[in-house]
Amino acid sequence: MMKRRILFYLLLATILLLVFSILHLFVGQISLSSSDFFGAVFKNGNYSNEEILMREFRIPRLLMAIVAGGGLALAGMLMQTLFNNPLAGPYVLGINSGSSLLVALSILTGSTFLGSELSLVFSAIVGAFIFGLLILLFSLSVKSHLSLLLIGLMLGSFTSALVSILEMGAGAEQFKAFAFWGMGSLQQIELSQISILMLTFLGSIGASFLLVKPLNMLVIGENSAVMLGLSLRKTRILVIAVTALFTGLITAFCGPIAFVGLAVPNITKLVFRTQQHAWLILGNVLIGALFLVVCDVLIQSLESLIHLPLNALTSIIGAPFVIFILLKKVR
Repeated sequence: MMKRRILFYLLLATILLLVFSILHLFVGQISLSSSDFFGAVFKNGNYSNEEILMREFRIPRLLMAIVAGGGLALAGMLMQTLFNNPLAGPYVLGINSGSSLLVALSILTGSTFLGSELSLVFSAIVGAFIFGLLILLFSLSVKSHLSLLLIGLMLGSFTSALVSILEMGAGAEQFKAFAFWGMGSLQQIELSQISILMLTFLGSIGASFLLVKPLNMLVIGENSAVMLGLSLRKTRILVIAVTALFTGLITAFCGPIAFVGLAVPNITKLVFRTQQHAWLILGNVLIGALFLVVCDVLIQSLESLIHLPLNALTSIIGAPFVIFILLKKVR
């Protein structure tokens, strides 16, 4: 019975994702047709202006929404299971802050690590991994989950202060570029980068499935899991590595996106009512992707009236849900 319910919700999420993905391709100030889509996908050169718009902007933006939503939701689920805390997540625990700090260093100072094209991605992934390890070290020292969340918030405040100092010394163009990046956008990826993004995304999902058994064991508590033979240290490092890869890659291309990694895993658990992580991985990827695609459809639909930053919309939707979780925990 439980399996049927879960399969029903997975099918429903898949259908809704397909529906809103199609809507996403055709919503906006410039109207496009299905022939523009097929021409953009199957033609080999001699594209019309509408086909170029579809090929270079609409399709990459949709794929970025799917990857960002699914990736951040999955990263949030991994962190919540690892720390046994429904309020854990890349944004709250400061992992996004690590990405933001190194991206700020790259943009505002003009320094590069691996050349202009890969510098931002490399900076974001390294920053996420460093701060992920910091949170891991703090988790070994503090017993209270609330203390760990406060440490994550303090790390976020600390990095925000450093970024503010960097902004004061940056040029006008560099400051403008970083400000736009910080608002969150799905339009910063190019068509040539899609294949690398999708391969990394699918590879990280595959790595998450390899962690299903350790994640299921962590549900019963770290001490009990260790008694059953779980290598806690290895599991922690692998979870942090996958989370850093997801968070860094997405943050590099989209900027810091708030609340997706916190709210969606809790929604998935409420809907699926299971602790089996094989189902939760699929559920978080689908619901996370659906959440961000719907958000971007709203942004494009309201574009003629108001320009909504992606980060602002996800915060408006996600923050009330987090308050709901907190009130539920207090009761």
